[in-house]
Amino acid sequence: MRHLSLSFIIGGVLTFIFTFIAILSFFWTPYDVEAINISGKFAVPGLDHIMGTDHFGRDIFSMVMVGTRNAIAVSLVAVGIGMILGVPLGLWAAGSRMNGGSLIDEILMRGNDLVFAFPSLLMAIMITAVFGPGAINAIIAIGIFNIPVFARMSRGGALSLWTRDYIMAARVAGKGMMRISYEHILPNILNILIVQATIQFSIAIIAEASLSYVGLGTQPPNPSLGRMLNEAQTMIFFAPWLAWFPGGVIVAMVLGLNLMGDGLRDMLDPKLKKRKAGDVTA
Repeated sequence: MRHLSLSFIIGGVLTFIFTFIAILSFFWTPYDVEAINISGKFAVPGLDHIMGTDHFGRDIFSMVMVGTRNAIAVSLVAVGIGMILGVPLGLWAAGSRMNGGSLIDEILMRGNDLVFAFPSLLMAIMITAVFGPGAINAIIAIGIFNIPVFARMSRGGALSLWTRDYIMAARVAGKGMMRISYEHILPNILNILIVQATIQFSIAIIAEASLSYVGLGTQPPNPSLGRMLNEAQTMIFFAPWLAWFPGGVIVAMVLGLNLMGDGLRDMLDPKLKKRKAGDVTA
């Protein structure tokens, strides 16, 4: 059994907690997130409302639960889009270059550079200008931004493997470029893709919160952590808990994913493990 690093354990625990909260919100929340109770507005955190209430008397804890669910759902789908489309493009680019098709590789990589030139927030603004704001458009924008990330990652990993002996043997056996890519190369770069996915997941959570903060992400009445921060900024001096809890959840989720990604990298990267073992020996 591989040694679990402290960062992986802490990150895994944090990620599990927020994933559990997100799943639980499908079946139960302490209060209805759309229920307005003006007489109970700005209630401080206590036994009835452990995170207090907002300016409409809505329960902050219930809204944070559903907002966490929405953030995870948007980020998960967006990163999934990036992987599903980006990894095959990267494998195709690497295979083409190593099999005499450098023009295809150049076209694909320059297309990636073009997408990289437009940050996800700017891309979301452009998409929203055409289709209107909403969670679906946020998913599309973040997903498109993730495609070149996974394409470059898979291309770089594949290029380092195409010269290996077992790849040469597969070519001699008559296997085609894409068959080699999926049977021999993809399993060997899956570890770096998993680590990158956890990192992109945390970035996607920040992107979703940012888009919601400026009104381009999840729309009312669905709660969003980013929009909760936006609404809290004018009331932060007399009701600071409105910003504390959604902001703290975003920080904790991103921290958990980054720590888990670091732990996964430590466990799955053989070069890093050898380097650390050498440092200990020295």
